[in-house]
Amino acid sequence: MRTCLIITGGDFSPLPEGVRYDYVIACDHGFDNAAKLKIKPDLLVGDFDSCKSDPADYEGIPVHSFPSHKDDSDTMLAIRYALSAGFKHQIISCGLGGRLDHVLANIQSMAFVAKQGGICEMTSASEHLQTFTGGTISLPHVPGRSLSLFALSNECKHVSITGSAYDCEDITLRNTFPLGLSNAWKSDEVTIEMEEGIMLIVCSAGK
Repeated sequence: MRTCLIITGGDFSPLPEGVRYDYVIACDHGFDNAAKLKIKPDLLVGDFDSCKSDPADYEGIPVHSFPSHKDDSDTMLAIRYALSAGFKHQIISCGLGGRLDHVLANIQSMAFVAKQGGICEMTSASEHLQTFTGGTISLPHVPGRSLSLFALSNECKHVSITGSAYDCEDITLRNTFPLGLSNAWKSDEVTIEMEEGIMLIVCSAGK
C-alpha cells in the first residue's frame, strides 16, 4: 500500500523513527514544519494564510493554491488529493497541539479517510493515533504508553479486546461515551477485533 505523508501546521514534532512514505504533501504552515524536518515536499496545498516561508522557497515544488473561503481545511485538501492519487495509507505529521478546533478537524479528517477505505495515522512525539475499520489488529506493547479506543462512527459494534488490562468480549463502543479510555497492555501485544464501525486507536505517553 502506497503511503502519503501529510505535514500540517500544528505543533512541530519530529517524525517517529522508522516512518516510511512514498510522497509528501505540506499544507500551508506545514511547509515551515517540513523545513524543520528537513523534508522537501512533493506538493504544497492550502490558502497560504499562515505560512511564514518566503514564496521563493517553493521554487521547483508544485503548488495548489486555494481561496481562504472554502469548505475544506488545508489538511482535508491534502487528504482528498492523496486519495485521488491512490494513496490509501496516509500519515499526518504535526497535526496535534495548537488549536483544539484544528486537532478535532484533523481527527474528523482521519475518519473521512477511513470511510473512503483508507488507513490514516497521526503522530507526534507523545501520541500515535490510527484508524481501524474492522477485522483483527494486533498492537505490540509500547512501554510507557496507554491505549485508548474511541468510536468515530456512531457505534463500533462487536468489539473484543484481549491481552489488555481491561479485556472484553462483544461490546459496543459509542461516540457519546468514552468507555475505551485509558486501557493498558498486560501481555506482549493487545489484539482488537471489530465487526463494524470506524475506531480511533490512541497510544499516549504518560499515565
